Amino acid sequence: MRGATVFLALLLCLHGTWAQGEKEENRKKEVQFEIQDAKATHDQSSSQTNISPEIWAELKELRDMAIEQMVELRNSKILKARMSSCENEVKELKRENAVLTCFLFILPSIADLLARVTASENKNTVLEARMSSSENEVEELKRENAERPKVAFSVGLTDAGEVGPFNTDITLKFIKVFTNIGQAYNPTTGIFTAPVKGYYYIRFNGWEARPSQTIRITLYHNDKIITTCFDNKDVYNLTVSNAFVLQLEKGDVVYMVLNSGYGIYDSLHNRTTFSGFLLFAV
Repeated sequence: MRGATVFLALLLCLHGTWAQGEKEENRKKEVQFEIQDAKATHDQSSSQTNISPEIWAELKELRDMAIEQMVELRNSKILKARMSSCENEVKELKRENAVLTCFLFILPSIADLLARVTASENKNTVLEARMSSSENEVEELKRENAERPKVAFSVGLTDAGEVGPFNTDITLKFIKVFTNIGQAYNPTTGIFTAPVKGYYYIRFNGWEARPSQTIRITLYHNDKIITTCFDNKDVYNLTVSNAFVLQLEKGDVVYMVLNSGYGIYDSLHNRTTFSGFLLFAV
């Protein structure tokens, strides 16, 4: 055991001696390299000291040429950049020129289209004006129609059959009311009263079914006789009728009178009637 310990200590001493020798060797090599570098620097400085003026001039010329080449190279790059920019501008101008050429080519068509559009707009304006005028006229007609009085009546005499004869003239009371718009006809009195001034259409029918009888009825406007209808043939079914357009003032009356001594007939068949309506107000 002791011998092994001594052997190990001996190895450690030898290793330390070897490492120190290796460090000394490396230091010697570094010193040699430094000496060689110093000599090379001295030799180079000596060689430069011995260069002649002609060589210096040539070196200067080479330097100037190199600088000039660098300047030319830089200028060449600038020129290339400018040329590229010019080429792009030329392409853009060509594109714009193509668009302009196309626009000039279609300009007449556009002008014609604009003219047509303008003409169409003018027509539309005229049509709109006419439509507006028509709408105004329609509204005016609606207003006038709404304001215009509505008057119409149609009545039948009776379902009882025989009426008359009487010893005096009587106003016929048409009690079967079919139509009485405006309520201008009074079935109690048998009289139609004009609600407004205007022109009225008036019509009547008279019928007699008894044998050996005559018929005579009269249409009155106020106290004025408009017409008297008469028939006395010795047959069945006597018929008289007539129609007029009368100008009536507001409050004027129209009615039918059965003359004395004459009879008239009516039934479910409505053969004796009295009708009228307003044509237009004035």
